[in-house]
Amino acid sequence: MVERRAGRPPRMDRATIARAAGEIGVDQVSLRSVAERLGVSVPGLYHYVRGRDDLLRLAAEESAAMIALPVDRGQHWSLWLLEWADVIRRTFAESPALLTQVMSGAFGLDRMVDALETVIAALVCRGFGAREAFEAYILVTQCAMGAAVIEIRHRETELANHPIALDYQRVFAQRDPSDLGHLRAMLTDGPPPEVKPIDQIMTVLAGIATRRGDDWPEIVTQLWRHAQT
Repeated sequence: MVERRAGRPPRMDRATIARAAGEIGVDQVSLRSVAERLGVSVPGLYHYVRGRDDLLRLAAEESAAMIALPVDRGQHWSLWLLEWADVIRRTFAESPALLTQVMSGAFGLDRMVDALETVIAALVCRGFGAREAFEAYILVTQCAMGAAVIEIRHRETELANHPIALDYQRVFAQRDPSDLGHLRAMLTDGPPPEVKPIDQIMTVLAGIATRRGDDWPEIVTQLWRHAQT
């Protein structure tokens, strides 16, 4: 149970409710947990929120606003974006409900523009054009979100103790032995290969470097060295 705050309840408004929802977290938030945290009744919340979906949107907005951009230490643009990708991957892998809210478009551009401006400014200072910086940010963010989805799936598979290789074998058993020859041959050497998040983001960063005319093999080498420290 969420601890009730002592003393006089705060002045109620959507911003207060959003802060409380963000503190609880999208994956645990409910009307009851917010009401208990604020020391008010659940019916009282309905004067300010339209229901659970509205509350989840507020919690997601607040949680997304708290995602911290990498500290600008003058690091190479590729390292800055690698750090950003790691932040996004870990944030969404740890909060599937937040990822769901983002993917559903639950909150608008007005909550994102300040972060976007900071990202673009950081990359412009490193030689990017504004449009180029925006495209790089989108590519890296989407890659990191995809990595988070895969991480969530792997975690759920492990919890269910149901390896993906068993699903392949089930499908193979239902198909003619002459079907899916390449997949069958691949799996005779072991389970399906696992693409690690670092491999995914390295590929994206190498592509950005190539488009910029940078020495992408050297950049990737430096990033691998950093990742292993």
